[in-house]
Amino acid sequence: MKKITKVAIILAAISLVSCSSLEKNHHHKETTELVILHANDTHGRILEGSSDGMGYGKIDSIVEDYESKYKNVLYLDAGDTLHGTVMASLDKGESMVKVLNEAGVDAMVPGNHDFNYGIERLKVLTKEMKFPVLAANVVKKGIFGDKLIFDDYVIKDIDGYKVGIFGISTPETLFKTSPKNIEGVKFLDPVKTSEKMVKKLKAKKVDYIIALVHLGLDESTLPENRSDNLAKLVPGIDLVIDGHSHTELKNGLSVNNNYVVQTGEYDKNFGKVIVTLNPDGTEKEDISLISKEYAKANYKDDEDMVKLVKEIQTEQGKITSELVGKTDIKLVGDREVVRTGESNLADYLTDAILWRTKADIALTNGGGIRSSINAGEIKKGDVIQVLPFGNYVIVKELTGEDVLKALENGVSGYPAQLGGFAQVAGLKYTFDPSKPIGSRIVDVTMSTGEKLDLKKTYKVATNDFIAAGGDLYVMFKGKKTVANYEGLDEILSDYIKAGFKAKDGLDGRVNIVK
Repeated sequence: MKKITKVAIILAAISLVSCSSLEKNHHHKETTELVILHANDTHGRILEGSSDGMGYGKIDSIVEDYESKYKNVLYLDAGDTLHGTVMASLDKGESMVKVLNEAGVDAMVPGNHDFNYGIERLKVLTKEMKFPVLAANVVKKGIFGDKLIFDDYVIKDIDGYKVGIFGISTPETLFKTSPKNIEGVKFLDPVKTSEKMVKKLKAKKVDYIIALVHLGLDESTLPENRSDNLAKLVPGIDLVIDGHSHTELKNGLSVNNNYVVQTGEYDKNFGKVIVTLNPDGTEKEDISLISKEYAKANYKDDEDMVKLVKEIQTEQGKITSELVGKTDIKLVGDREVVRTGESNLADYLTDAILWRTKADIALTNGGGIRSSINAGEIKKGDVIQVLPFGNYVIVKELTGEDVLKALENGVSGYPAQLGGFAQVAGLKYTFDPSKPIGSRIVDVTMSTGEKLDLKKTYKVATNDFIAAGGDLYVMFKGKKTVANYEGLDEILSDYIKAGFKAKDGLDGRVNIVK
């Protein structure tokens, strides 16, 4: 009996040593590869476009190709996906959800523009998704404390390795979607939330941690809300998959033995990270981008995706094909133009707002103009492509001093492209970019020829995004509302139908001191 007991004790000791060794080696024996495919800021670009990306037909084919070659593939989306084109916005994101489901997305973080249909609509869309939407720092304010709106994390089993993915949305959503879209929603600190998530996932014996974030690398973003800062300050994260700033990182950005990856914008690239997971706890990442050019040369559009897109187009074609009017010239709405200066399309749009509202001043943000209109027939779809956000027009009473502050805010980012750049009608202004931010406006003259009177009250027509303080136009908040009007796209359509022609060239409404 004593001999048997000794044997039992020895076996038990071996078992404990083995368990300890297994624990140390994360319960794994073999090295394995994980392919992480990722996208960000596609802004509803379902179709391949001449100045946009490869389209989801190619994306679906790439995903299927990698799934046929590798055992372990994850496809992650870093947000700003559900909104931004006619196809995406006509049915308030439903078509985009169908496309993402078909493409086989494994997890997504909501970007600021994914809130554009409102938080309640986003919740409905989330239920239609065949994958989790992750946002550990987005909570609903309540009497009994904050409550998570989305899932905070998901854990995937990759050949016995635990891969944890958590999501973080940008706190800039507070002013980079219309505030009415996120009433009662709170965005917690990205760094503190990430530290909690790492602790939570480590407690669950996760081997590899991915932060799926919509934070970005913009210089105008507060350091605490940037992805590089997150990678630097939060130990334990192995990879940061990012969006928001439209930054093309060909081989990732190295930060403290960590990497931030981002593809740029509008599916012009599709991201790829091949992670080698080892039993000794070390990992290796091979980071690259699959370009639109490479995709076109090597992949055909997936047949199932083509079929789905045709179904969506047939359904939506009834709305978008309606003829609105025509133009003899190109109406310029290119991003780099409308975010840094005057454009004939911006002039035409703000004129339309004044025509409809009879206000003293019209002011809209350059970032709200998302496309140009080419010479020729103008269809409803073209107008929605320019103005896809569903914003409506509000007239508020502002003092001349408020108007001056608004114009200062609009030029604060120059020469960088700023979504809040002030496009106007009813006045013209001159600014000097060499002067300090907040003191750049050197002249404001009303269309009547009078100088802006700082003490006078003006009726200012704008969109609901700015009226609620979006793009840091805080001077509009709380001001008396005179009237509400229909959507920007409807007003512009009516203006075109009424036969008003756009100017070929500029009006001199925005002047820059050289």
